[in-house]
Parts: sequence; C-alpha cells; structure tokens
Amino acid sequence: MNHVIREYRPADQVSWLRCRVLSFLNTPYFDDVLTSKPEVPAPGFALVVASESGAVQGLIDVTVGEELATIDTVAVHPDYQHQGLGRALLTEARARVGALGVPTMDAWTRDDPATLNWYRAMGFTESQHYLHVYANYYADAGEPDRAITERREGLTGPNKASGRVGG
Repeated sequence: MNHVIREYRPADQVSWLRCRVLSFLNTPYFDDVLTSKPEVPAPGFALVVASESGAVQGLIDVTVGEELATIDTVAVHPDYQHQGLGRALLTEARARVGALGVPTMDAWTRDDPATLNWYRAMGFTESQHYLHVYANYYADAGEPDRAITERREGLTGPNKASGRVGG
C-alpha cells in the first residue's frame, strides 16, 4: 500500500481529531479527548497520512528540543491499523529529527501491552514509569477526591520510552 505523508494543515483539524479519538477509544488513552489540535512549535512538526478525499488516516506530532524530540501524539484510525501507517509516520519523523541533529526521541505512553510492544518493535526501550489514576466524576462526583488523597507537584506524566533517532 502506498502512503503519502504530508504536513498537517489547519483544514485537517476535524479529521485529525476524529482519527485521534477513534484510535484511542479502546486503549488506556480513551479519556484523553481533545476538542482542538494543540499547536506544535517549530522546529517540531505535525504530519498526517490522508486519503485522496483528505480524511486523516494516521498522524504524528513531535516536539523538538536541542537534545531531545518527543512524540506528543501518534495515532492511526482503527480502519487503517496494521497496515504500516504508524511505522511509516515514525520513520519519517525519525528522519526529520535526525536531519535537525537531535540524537534522541522519546514517547510517553500508558501501560497498554499492544502500544508498548509496538514501541519496542520500533526500537524504543522503557526508561521511566508513572502511576496514572483515572477517577470518573461523572459516575460519582466524590470519586476523584477519594482517588487522590494528596495532590503533589510532579507526579503527573506518562511512561517514557526512548529510542535512537537513526533507527
């Protein structure tokens, strides 16, 4: 299957949001719903794989610093998963990050076996862990307060995996 990867365009926003939500729906990221696409400041970038009609089938957003690039979002619409789109997006992202001279790319994720296996297959290794608690105030308004007995700075953030940019 031929894939055309291109820069994200503002006209992609609704399709980008749909792709992201649907790809996360049956994962531990089901609660990470956005209503608008976050900006990716330069030299970072946002890429999509889109159909001929313009519908986003896959996406990757990467922020870039001097020594580290971070995958903010990588997602493939469920109808197009297991066709190599995620791999193709990551390959293009690594090439762009490498061209910028940045030696390391990382990704923060939750403990989803399929996601962790994919990152491992892409050459990433686990380096840090965190505890993510999902407390649903829609089901019970008091649940979040019972789940978090003490709010502390610095305890929010996903698992981190790092991989060499070159592959």
